[in-house]
Amino acid sequence: MKYRSPIAVLFLPIITFGIYGLVWYVKTKNEMNSLGANLPTAWLLIIPLANIYWLWVYGTGVEKVTNGAHSALGNFLLRFFLGPIGMAITQNEFNKVNNAAK
Repeated sequence: MKYRSPIAVLFLPIITFGIYGLVWYVKTKNEMNSLGANLPTAWLLIIPLANIYWLWVYGTGVEKVTNGAHSALGNFLLRFFLGPIGMAITQNEFNKVNNAAK
């Protein structure tokens, strides 16, 4: 997983009116798929109701990549209810995976 600043992940979606959030999801999805997760296309993010399913599947990918350190349910709830704050917390977990791989 690529190192990204959690502070940037927190504020850039707000500054760019959500566009950075979509970019972040696509980039991290591709990185998680390269580590063995099986996430569907990120186009589901823009389809109502399908985006909730996609966020859940993304959470299961986070659980797999972090070896259970960050649960799928906890991750889903963080990102669903807290948006950029949940994304920043998830990025912090990804940074831990990045540091462990070094």
